[in-house]
Amino acid sequence: MLDALRGRQEWRFFAVLPQADRLLAVAWWTVLVLRGLLPAFFAIAMGALVGAVQRGDGLAVPLSWVGLVFVLLQVLAPLHQAISANLGSRTAAWLYDQLSRACVGPAGMGHLESPELTHDLTMARDFDLGISGPPLSVSMDFIASGLVEMVGGLASAAVLAAFAWWAPLVLGGAWLATHWLLRESGVWKDRNTDEVREAQRHADYTYKLAVEPPAAKEIRLFGLSGWIVERFRQSRRQLFELRWEATRLRERPVVGSLVLVLAANLVVFGSMALAASAGELPLEQLVTFASAAISTSMIAFGGLSWALDGAAAPAAAVVRLRDSMERVGGLQRGTGSASGMPAREIRFRDVRFAYPTTEEPVLEGFDLVIPAGSSLAIVGQNGAGKTTLAKLLCRLYEPQAGAIEIDGVDLASLELDGWRRRVTAVFQDFIRFELSLRENVAPDGAPDDVIRAALAEAGAEQLGELDTILARGYAGGTELSGGQWQRVALARTLCAVRQGAGVVLLDEPTAQLDVRGEAEIFKRILAATRHVTTILISHRFSTVRHADRICVLEHGRVVELGTHDELMAARGRYCTMFELQASRFEDEAEEGLDVLE
Repeated sequence: MLDALRGRQEWRFFAVLPQADRLLAVAWWTVLVLRGLLPAFFAIAMGALVGAVQRGDGLAVPLSWVGLVFVLLQVLAPLHQAISANLGSRTAAWLYDQLSRACVGPAGMGHLESPELTHDLTMARDFDLGISGPPLSVSMDFIASGLVEMVGGLASAAVLAAFAWWAPLVLGGAWLATHWLLRESGVWKDRNTDEVREAQRHADYTYKLAVEPPAAKEIRLFGLSGWIVERFRQSRRQLFELRWEATRLRERPVVGSLVLVLAANLVVFGSMALAASAGELPLEQLVTFASAAISTSMIAFGGLSWALDGAAAPAAAVVRLRDSMERVGGLQRGTGSASGMPAREIRFRDVRFAYPTTEEPVLEGFDLVIPAGSSLAIVGQNGAGKTTLAKLLCRLYEPQAGAIEIDGVDLASLELDGWRRRVTAVFQDFIRFELSLRENVAPDGAPDDVIRAALAEAGAEQLGELDTILARGYAGGTELSGGQWQRVALARTLCAVRQGAGVVLLDEPTAQLDVRGEAEIFKRILAATRHVTTILISHRFSTVRHADRICVLEHGRVVELGTHDELMAARGRYCTMFELQASRFEDEAEEGLDVLE
């Protein structure tokens, strides 16, 4: 039973509070319990005051107690609200910190794409943005109020035990029963259905289209502003309707609750009336017990379940992700030294790989040998597995079968960080840091002369001073074009080469440059990386023809391998693709080749 209780998301939520801020959590619970006990104290104090009046005793002490309880009732509520807001903010920050650690901690990337973690990750990522519910700084006050009422109702019911042992069981039990009778109204039971998740995704997607920069141009150009707003409204309306359908009060449970509570109150208050009429219950005790009986209604089903569910679900999701992301995204961490590798070759041996989101393999029985110090260009249709090779070589994923060997040593047996220091890459979706030019080129740090040399090799020496922030939203910041950003990404890779990287992966490194710019940059790249192993993925055959060898991929397998001249002479897939592209871009290709020559 205890294990089942600890497994509930509410338990996990309350366990998170002291981890976020122990002092605030202790203060929150202390004030909560004190607020909950005050209604029972107030009932007792009022009874004592009435008794003192009846007996003609001094009123200073009972009035002081009544006044103290009354003042505490008024003062503790806003104090508790302030503590709740601060604790909610601290808890949200702690949860986001834990989520960030869980996301970036695993050595691989599989946990970010795993279907089994998608729901928890979506819930945990945006829980405090007010999209699917109030922020935690607001929810904490709802939760506190609900718990205060629960404690107050239970404490008041306990006072009734002095009247009759059965009274708290009858009245308290009736009010507690409303939590069971109306349970479907308090929990969004349909939160995890495909229909609800789809509505949430649509609402989030259209919201991000409206408020984030990437889609701004097309939205305005094609007059989609009204469509975006209406799409968002429809998605949110559908989501709210689904939520209302799942949480609306059911007629029969409401009627049943009313009958049960009414009967319990009639029994308890009727017994008090009979006892008072018979002279068995003095007026001071009648006041105390009647007040306690009224306060027992605080136990009744209210907003606690909704608020607690909305806060506990994402908190529990973060806790689950913290425990499961390493399991899904973790990689085998070898201990072998990667220093000086590769010295002889990189070999893919019968490699099979499929992404977590699909069972269809991207690579199947893949074999390839890349001599150290050579350049290899990889071409093929979209989805052939070109970028996947680069990700596997960076050890962002593990192959499901086969092995990648470096100088005859299984890559998985090498020390992970040591190998990654030997590898540098420019991916299609390279990162754009809103940081200085220096930090964009060398995130881990490098001497300024090395950074400037790398910028020069990438043709980016005129972008500005090294301290220039590459984002317009900062003082003195600047915004770069797509081509300029690509040169910065190339400079980052070339800087890593100067720092000791021995394998260079270039995934469409010049996609945002014209043919002349591409030819110029590739000439610089070849010069800067002639002593390392270079793997180039590109759709532009005017570039790949200058690699030592060219590999053609289809359906996750090597179908052709050789030099440009050898493949052209073979009149196979490479020749067909090369001639097709040359016929369409002949003028630009010739202009680019002239630069290389």
